[in-house]
Amino acid sequence: MEDLKYNAQGLLPVIIQDAKSDEVLMLAYMDKTAVERTLKERHTVFFSRSRNQYWVKGESSGHTQDVVQVLTDCDKDTLLVRVTQKGGACHLGYRTCFVHEMDDRGNIVRVTQEKVFDPEKTYKK
Repeated sequence: MEDLKYNAQGLLPVIIQDAKSDEVLMLAYMDKTAVERTLKERHTVFFSRSRNQYWVKGESSGHTQDVVQVLTDCDKDTLLVRVTQKGGACHLGYRTCFVHEMDDRGNIVRVTQEKVFDPEKTYKK
């Protein structure tokens, strides 16, 4: 924990990967407390930059991430968290957040996945 290199805001980028398929599910951020909680609780805990608060993946949707393995990169400034994903990782309803394919001009040309859940039903306001 002491060797991790957080950015000026005290955060680390965290790549979330499916432990079985190796599919990249999402990218989020953790501060020291979120890293500690993730390691202890074995569920992903993130720090929301926009809301300035912690959030546990799946706390409102039920689409949880059970931690299988936590790795750091060689510079110790990014984490890779391998998980067992229950449901979809994306708040838009997809299994992964990486679904928009771009062309060589940066235009989104297609969505590469079907939705696995309806976000309007899952995230009732």
